[in-house]
Order: sequence, then structure tokens, then C-alpha cells
Amino acid sequence: MLERHIGKRIHALSKHGSGGARYGYHHFAPYEPERYLEWASESGIRLFLGNLEDPTLTPKHGPGGVRNFPSAFWLEPHWRDTSAFTVDWLMAHAQERDIVLLVHPENVLENPELVAAFDRLIGKLETKIFS
Repeated sequence: MLERHIGKRIHALSKHGSGGARYGYHHFAPYEPERYLEWASESGIRLFLGNLEDPTLTPKHGPGGVRNFPSAFWLEPHWRDTSAFTVDWLMAHAQERDIVLLVHPENVLENPELVAAFDRLIGKLETKIFS
């Protein structure tokens, strides 16, 4: 339905849960990646970007060959172990393999340090931006 509306093919999906917290009337809080991988496979989507907070987890293939990145490097410090996963850590490891960088633009743009880190990352690393 969304593809018909926008007139373009959708190649990736992401669903981010929040545990038990409901942030809106229609917000479904649980995070169920197995279901999303099945839905992606059924609809021909080839890429799923997950919600976990351990960027050392490597991508896998799910049902129907869907490429599954189960985790991301969350730019906002609130969502990552900042002693283990620094921006320098990401710079080094992203040279060797693909790592998802997850940002919430409204949070990043409020913080000049995060803007500088974001600019540094996208300026130095090969990037593919999904919006």
C-alpha cells in the first residue's frame, strides 16, 4: 500500500520498540524482530534494520534471504555503552564491516557535540542514508 502511495519500491524496513512504554495512541510498544523478518520476507523487502544496542552483532540472513542487521550504533549516548562504543570505535570498525548508525534527528540537532560527531562520521565513512 505504501509503495503504491509513494510510487517507489521499498527495499528496507525498521521497527523500533520501546519495551512496555506506549508513546502514542496507536504505538505498539513490544519489539518482535522475528515477526518483522517474516513480514519483510513475505513482502519482498530485502533489508531489516533492528533495534538492539550492541553494534558488535554481525548481520545475518533471515527468512527468504532478508539481510538482518539486528543491532545499531546509537549516536545518542543515552542508548549506548559510551565507554565501549565511542565514535572512534565506530570509525575503526566501520572500515571493516557495515554497521548501522541510528540517529533521531530531533535529538542530535539539539546537541552541538552530537552534530559534530554525526558530521565527522558521514564525512569520513562510506555511507548509505535511509530516511
